[in-house]
Amino acid sequence: MKLSITESLTPGERLGMNIYNERGNVLLSEGLTLTQKMINRLVSLNVPFVYIQDSRTDDIIPRPPISGELRREAIHSIESTFQEIKNGVKVDGSFAIEKAAVKFTSLVGNILEELKDSDELLTLLSDVYTYDDYIFIHSFNVTLYTLALGMELKLQKKQLEILGLGAILHDVGKMLVPVEILRKPGKLTQEEFVEIQKHAEYGFQLIKSVYTISLIVANCAYQHHERLDGSGYPRGAKGDEIHYYGKIIAVADVFDAVTSNRVYRKAMLPHEGLEILYAGSGTKFDTQIIEAFRRSVAIYPNGMTVELNDGRKGIVSSQNAGIGDRPIVRILEENKEQLVNPYEVDLKTNLHLLIKECLNVPKNSLPL
Repeated sequence: MKLSITESLTPGERLGMNIYNERGNVLLSEGLTLTQKMINRLVSLNVPFVYIQDSRTDDIIPRPPISGELRREAIHSIESTFQEIKNGVKVDGSFAIEKAAVKFTSLVGNILEELKDSDELLTLLSDVYTYDDYIFIHSFNVTLYTLALGMELKLQKKQLEILGLGAILHDVGKMLVPVEILRKPGKLTQEEFVEIQKHAEYGFQLIKSVYTISLIVANCAYQHHERLDGSGYPRGAKGDEIHYYGKIIAVADVFDAVTSNRVYRKAMLPHEGLEILYAGSGTKFDTQIIEAFRRSVAIYPNGMTVELNDGRKGIVSSQNAGIGDRPIVRILEENKEQLVNPYEVDLKTNLHLLIKECLNVPKNSLPL
């Protein structure tokens, strides 16, 4: 099957994978023939990409990084716990956070087990879900990216547990930011931007008040928007003033932010998100962490239509472990002619070949 951006879909195409709502219920079923009304609905629900059936690539099946059951459990747990934290702040926020830590530590352990059992590079484009509140799905996505990155960096189990807890709770301070600011579709005023920035301080204060939680977790919430050159917030910390885990979560946070649909910007593709990170390599983000991220994530996910630098066109059919930007491509078009017998080219062993561009997707012209 092939990956298509939702806005480029045409009536008559058939879904290659189920689309779920955030409760885990099937919204549209695999094999369903799309109508214009369905397409419009998907666009309105901020579903950026879907998989479409294609006779020449039906054997290309994306593999979700974790099971649907664990994914649903995780998102539901994050949502219910964050809401409890939001309500509990008025009474006893530390108690709500303490309860959350027990639940989330167990959740991190379950996610780690499934990630360890998978030999696939991480891609979240195979998880086609709609959602009402970006914060919960973002916290889950950042946790997946962070744990995959931590495993690639060879962190020990206890370190991964602390890092994972920090990733889940990195945005918990947003529960104290007015929702109308969080969901504002237009440009923020200076006052609103200052209020958004306060979520790092809010999260730090909430978490550090719980003596059973490592202070490192609180610093993950405090420092995930800090940058190596001091251009971040809330303190403008530089270099080694930023905890290593804060540097890791910063990379995962930015990547998920730019590759997800937001109320003020369309989603970028994974390779575009990686370009954003590389643009800040060594100045805003730790270069070693970015390189580890590139090895952990499928930059060109299975099903993506691409053009190589020699003019051949095809669809990414599978990944090479540890080389997220050098996949295997099934060639469908050569010398501007469709092939009767497609064949595969491995970019790992054909180093002179590069992916020139991703096809059938609009260019993202909006700034971060």
